[in-house]
Amino acid sequence: MAVETFMHGRGEGRCLLRRSGEMEALVAGEVTKVLEDHGSESDLFEGLIYMMFHRDGKEIIPLYIGKSEKFGKSSGRLSTNIAGIKITKGNRGKFCRWGNNYAYHIGDLSAVVCTGHPETKKKNKYKKWAKLLFTDYPSASPRLRKPVYFWLTAWKKDEIGPWEEFGPTSLTFLEYQLIGVASRLSKRLLNDEGVNRD
Repeated sequence: MAVETFMHGRGEGRCLLRRSGEMEALVAGEVTKVLEDHGSESDLFEGLIYMMFHRDGKEIIPLYIGKSEKFGKSSGRLSTNIAGIKITKGNRGKFCRWGNNYAYHIGDLSAVVCTGHPETKKKNKYKKWAKLLFTDYPSASPRLRKPVYFWLTAWKKDEIGPWEEFGPTSLTFLEYQLIGVASRLSKRLLNDEGVNRD
């Protein structure tokens, strides 16, 4: 299954993987909830949790779990990872950690699977991703081994994670809970931190 790519940037630009319209709409819609919460000072949402996965029939095979917090490293300031994201236009460089820039998932994965990127931008983490996800790369039309799916939701501060006994679950704790569970269920999990080591 070939993945659509496009050229991005000035001059000749860089070859990048194109996110699906469904993924773009999902990210923009869920991020908007967090941005509106921040703008109204309601303080209901802590950020966003996401998962990349395969499907095997009705079974979900987790591939990567991560988060994007509402606030950045500077206390009280909106995270640049989610600032400026709109439904049709806006922040696509960072895009809730799935942006086109280097140091973001799409930009760094594109550096490995698309043609024309400098060798210095091909990080080992994304070489591992590429090996699991793609067959024919680097290429202007890299091919997936099988379809890849994406899920994301805005996370409220009072929501409860997988274990009810812990009560309201912080976004950071939720991420580690989900990574821990997923690493027991799937040997394909691409997370480096928080996984069970056998």
